[in-house]
Amino acid sequence: MFVNIKKHMEGKTALSIDNKVLLVDDLSLPELAIYHEYSENQLFHINEPELGVFIAESPKVIGRALDGGYEPISLLIEKSQLGKEAEPLVKRAATDFQIPVYVADEKTLLKITGYNLTRGVLCAMKRRQLPPPEEILKDARRVAVLENVTNPTNIGAIVRSAVALGMDAVLFNKGCSDPLYRRAARVSMGTIFQTLYTFLPKEREIESLKELGFKSVAMALRSDTKDIDDPELRSQDKLAIFLGAEGEGLLPETISACDYCVKIPMYHGADSLNVAAASAVAFWELSKTVGE
Repeated sequence: MFVNIKKHMEGKTALSIDNKVLLVDDLSLPELAIYHEYSENQLFHINEPELGVFIAESPKVIGRALDGGYEPISLLIEKSQLGKEAEPLVKRAATDFQIPVYVADEKTLLKITGYNLTRGVLCAMKRRQLPPPEEILKDARRVAVLENVTNPTNIGAIVRSAVALGMDAVLFNKGCSDPLYRRAARVSMGTIFQTLYTFLPKEREIESLKELGFKSVAMALRSDTKDIDDPELRSQDKLAIFLGAEGEGLLPETISACDYCVKIPMYHGADSLNVAAASAVAFWELSKTVGE
């Protein structure tokens, strides 16, 4: 059921775009199926052979996606968030993009399986065609490469560190989870929409980067490694920093194929860092070049 939100709120909101802002109390409405009837993988494939859909969460993440050029489909917001942090986003969605904004109370939204909403707002958005590696790497000097990282929290945290600590792009192999999955994008604080990223060709990850002039650095816990602050690394014009899955790390064949193997020194008997924490250390140190 749809209700005119302005009348329902009896003047409690200053929104003057009530023809686009609609109160709903029934999630079975066809317009809302995108938010609760499909898994993220199903949304990825929902329009095949055309590009699929993803769900962004929280005002900051959604705002950065919009700023990054992603096209919104609709907005779903918890009623208690009207007039708060999300209100500028609601106005932007309804006026600038002319998309419907669905408002529901918490009781209604709790009917969504696995409901756990941060800052009370979701946005369905259209995916964009990812560029080929050679396009986004033409001016890059330092890039992050993720191999078989499937934990969305780790992906989001690594992307956030990459953007903040000097990586010019983030690259994924085909074994990684989608960086636009809701949790990954949220943990990244929307920085995935502020950086260049794409997937590398399967089984040609290192070769494709070498063809573009990059030296490869494997982050691994081995004894035959270079120090992370070795001047030779700073002297390289282009570095691709490879990070593997939590626990397993990089594949042995990947480590062998890389130009360098680097480990972060450990103290007090600790044997490793979480891959997201390790990525921040690696990006901070390996973003440096000669003279810095």
